[in-house]
Amino acid sequence: MNKNVIESICCIGAGYVGGPTMAVIADRCPDIKVTVVDINEKRIAAWNEDDLDKLPIYEPGLDAVIKRARGRNLFFTTSINETIASSDMVFISVNTPTKTKGLGAGEASDIRWVEASARQVAKYAKGHTIVVEKSTLPVRTAAAIRSILETPQNRNEENTSKATFSVLSNPEFLSEGTAINDLESPDRVLIGGEDLEALDSLEAIYLQWVDKDKIIRTNLWSSELSKLTANAFLAQRISSINSVSAICEATGADVREVSKAIGSDSRIGQKFLNAGPGFGGSCFQKDILNLVYLCRHFGLLNVAEYWQQVVELNTWQQHRIYRLVLQNLFGTVTGKKLAILGFAFKADTNDTRESPAIRISKDLLEEGAFLMIHDPKVSSEKIYEDLGVSKLETNNEQLFISKNVFEAVNEADAVIILTEWNEYSKLDWALIAKKMRAPGWVFDTRSVVDPEQIKLAGLNFWRVGDGVLG
Repeated sequence: MNKNVIESICCIGAGYVGGPTMAVIADRCPDIKVTVVDINEKRIAAWNEDDLDKLPIYEPGLDAVIKRARGRNLFFTTSINETIASSDMVFISVNTPTKTKGLGAGEASDIRWVEASARQVAKYAKGHTIVVEKSTLPVRTAAAIRSILETPQNRNEENTSKATFSVLSNPEFLSEGTAINDLESPDRVLIGGEDLEALDSLEAIYLQWVDKDKIIRTNLWSSELSKLTANAFLAQRISSINSVSAICEATGADVREVSKAIGSDSRIGQKFLNAGPGFGGSCFQKDILNLVYLCRHFGLLNVAEYWQQVVELNTWQQHRIYRLVLQNLFGTVTGKKLAILGFAFKADTNDTRESPAIRISKDLLEEGAFLMIHDPKVSSEKIYEDLGVSKLETNNEQLFISKNVFEAVNEADAVIILTEWNEYSKLDWALIAKKMRAPGWVFDTRSVVDPEQIKLAGLNFWRVGDGVLG
């Protein structure tokens, strides 16, 4: 094939990155056949659902993109080997969780699925194939992928002398909840590699809707490291403002006012300066820990300790909120009913990975609280799974899931808002107060409700970065 002309793309991995990214590429590049593959049959079936409300991922605007492209030039299948064989470009967009055992456990990324994907590409690809890292990976993972691809023993006999490969890095910079907008109007598109023709091929795809001045070319290692450090810097801002929220509560300052003041400095800016229960999602903690591991590997111990503190402060903030709830409810929550509003790690997504709600809910369950959890997009099954509670276990009487806020708050001693869903800012607190036990409490970790409404409803109120409001 002409290396500069891409007619067919395969994406290995139909998750939160692969699905939306390929959907937008297909939507914007109707002449390219885009196929998303995954070993998870249930997930692929969900991507092919006629009812777009049943897509495996909730992302505003995603359903409209899927509706336009699916069946035209966007396809979802479990036929991985056949799709690799017929594709000019293969994106690797599989999960890279933190290792749970062995060398680097608790810090290093587990890249087993990346390696498995590379071996599959090596075995089934034909002709020249451009392999693109889309997963967030440790620096120099591209070297491992290239080694796998170029080892003759990893290929079918018919491909040994014929198949050739180029490896590129094209990390994603998506924010869940705004991923479609991030893809359609990106701040930048980063492409790392050494093969100029391959770089041109990938750039040509993005140029169909992205301005050329927003496309940044680097070497492979800079591209891989840029993703880790971008997430580390964003997480650092969250931990920083959360540390300030604790100071505000101790001194009588208002973290929202402090945030506005420092964010007005053009050198700092307003983004990621909202105090809350801490960061979550699949990337921030994982990528910082990966960076910590990398620093320790190269003997940069002070640098490793610096980034480790960002993660530790995030955990501290979540435990701090749990302790504040306990303290204000007369020192005990045993036998008390608490309504948890929001379980996703942020609004406008159904993703719960590393959600602050998980740790806070587990702490409260351990204290003997009865939890009624409401989230408009997270399934009951996912909540039970994340909290390690089976519906069949006898202790599940401590945990109830509701799709109705007013059911969740009925007879509750407290309401704890953990996700900034827009609907929580519009609740009728006068009505909610009538359903709760007195003296009722509202703990707003996301600053989404009007304190005046809480006061008029006769409820006690705590807000992050303000403390207890009279």
